Amino acid sequence: MAVTLQVLYPVGDGTTFDHAYYATTHMGLVGEHMGAHITAAQASKGLAGGPDTPAPFHAIATITSADQEAMGAAMKAAGPVMADIPNFTNVQPQILIGEIYG
Repeated sequence: MAVTLQVLYPVGDGTTFDHAYYATTHMGLVGEHMGAHITAAQASKGLAGGPDTPAPFHAIATITSADQEAMGAAMKAAGPVMADIPNFTNVQPQILIGEIYG
């Protein structure tokens, strides 16, 4: 069963996020280091949390692998990706690994 890794960057007082760097350099590192183990990677920039509500997240990345074994291999290869986080944000990301069932 396909597995996703979601990386969520919450908005908070004093948080910063460089979307241009994230979209080009950081997501490029995802492809370079994790690409052999994933089937897709995409990121969404937070615009709103609903009508007249600020976005609760700067961005959310969704990385998909064919199965748990492939995701494990992708995570083992992710060292340079994780080390890059301070280059675009001061946020501690939240992580969710899940199975796709719908």
